[in-house]
Amino acid sequence: MKEKNHLKQVKKMSGKRKKAIMFLILALFLLLFLALIIFFYQEQKQKEISNSLVEEIQKETSEIEHSELSEAEKTEKKVLKLLNEMTLEEKIGQLFFITPEKLTGIGVAIQAGDTTKQMLEQYPVGGLIYFSQNIETPDQITSMIENSQSYSRIPLFIGIDEEGGTLVARIANNPNFNVEKFPNMKEIGATGDPNQAFYIGSTIGSYLHSYGFNIDFAPDADLLTNPNNSVIGERSFGSDPTLVGTMTAQAVKGFQHENVSAVIKHFPGHGDTKEDSHTGAAIVTKTLDELRMTEFIPFQSGIEAGVDGVMVGHLQVPQVTRTDTPATLSPIIITDILRNELGFQGLVITDSLSMGAITQYYSSDEAAVLALQAGTDILLIPEDFPLAYQGVLNAVSSGTLSEERIDESVKRILTVKYNRGIIE
Repeated sequence: MKEKNHLKQVKKMSGKRKKAIMFLILALFLLLFLALIIFFYQEQKQKEISNSLVEEIQKETSEIEHSELSEAEKTEKKVLKLLNEMTLEEKIGQLFFITPEKLTGIGVAIQAGDTTKQMLEQYPVGGLIYFSQNIETPDQITSMIENSQSYSRIPLFIGIDEEGGTLVARIANNPNFNVEKFPNMKEIGATGDPNQAFYIGSTIGSYLHSYGFNIDFAPDADLLTNPNNSVIGERSFGSDPTLVGTMTAQAVKGFQHENVSAVIKHFPGHGDTKEDSHTGAAIVTKTLDELRMTEFIPFQSGIEAGVDGVMVGHLQVPQVTRTDTPATLSPIIITDILRNELGFQGLVITDSLSMGAITQYYSSDEAAVLALQAGTDILLIPEDFPLAYQGVLNAVSSGTLSEERIDESVKRILTVKYNRGIIE
């Protein structure tokens, strides 16, 4: 009986031990499970903190790197990005600066509608230039420019010849525009006051910008040294190289202070000719050394003032080139002298390729290709625009012009458009 009771007690105690052990195991399991949860939670939290720190560091590094880039480097990155997105046709289009009539085939264009839209899609030109016939009232020209811009994937240069004075001023000579008028630049030069040149540039630049223009083919940097010269005349600041250089530089600063690109003209100097390049060949008889001491000085001053563009005239310079090739088509004038000697790296623009000095001797496609081979960036108003456009396209296809050469000019064009806020 005692043994049975003892056995019962042993079994009872054994059961209690088992329960205690089971409870202990269960408690240990729960503690282990809880520890694993805590571990994984902390691990995940650590990863999140780590990732957040990495992102923050990367962001700060990017901001530092971005802030360390100069404005020129930032612009270059934007230019290269856009250039890489462009088709060859779009690149070639950027090289052309034409009238709305050349674009649309309309006799006289005073508005921009569906035809302009369709033709800008077919020919994505880089710029449009407006003459007196296109400009009626402030509202009309503003609307025309706004519409044209809205139709172009890459914003357009919108250009004009507004030099001031009575001779070449498309806006100021229109009675429908209430803008300040100025005497001819010869009178301004005679004052000897550079501040007046700056004031004229900034005033003209201000009202042009208000209508939507962003580039002006002004000021005239020619020296008036030939009394028989009829094409330049009182458009020039005068005959003294230093004075004309100072006036030119201040006018450039005035225009560009208002975010309107200035284009000095007509390199290498049209003021010592007796012929008019509008109607035929115009000849400069000076030697290179003579040009360096005279005609080049105002252009050098404009370049040092930061001018965005230089227009090259259709001027034969036989003492320099040893040929009758117009300066517009001459690698010696554009690349060797203007680019390399004078150090100009901005936009080189032809004078109108519709002028007699070109059309009497060259077809539109031939002139366009030769101008680009010479180092020009922008082809202004070819006589036959579609032929010129196709001629450049064919030249790239055949290898006569490389796409790298086209890219070189397009980069300059896009750079100015970004710098002037034309492209944002």
